[in-house]
Amino acid sequence: MATLYRCRTPTNWLCPCGRVARELRRHGVEAEEVRVARRKADREEVQALSGQRHVPVAVLGGEAICDSRRIVEHLRWRTQEDA
Repeated sequence: MATLYRCRTPTNWLCPCGRVARELRRHGVEAEEVRVARRKADREEVQALSGQRHVPVAVLGGEAICDSRRIVEHLRWRTQEDA
């Protein structure tokens, strides 16, 4: 099970957080979604996990990965490794 820390945008089509949510689903990764505060100053949990306050942040296998491109690359890499 993974955890995705993401913004409060209600759709999966308008932001990088949605891109990550779609990729997680496509790769069959079950993820709990945590919607974080709008203000970056109020994102202490994200700061503690990743050392920065930007989302998305995905926790996969105990490893926190930030930036949507890096998360998507990691998911694709894991899929290739499993094949």
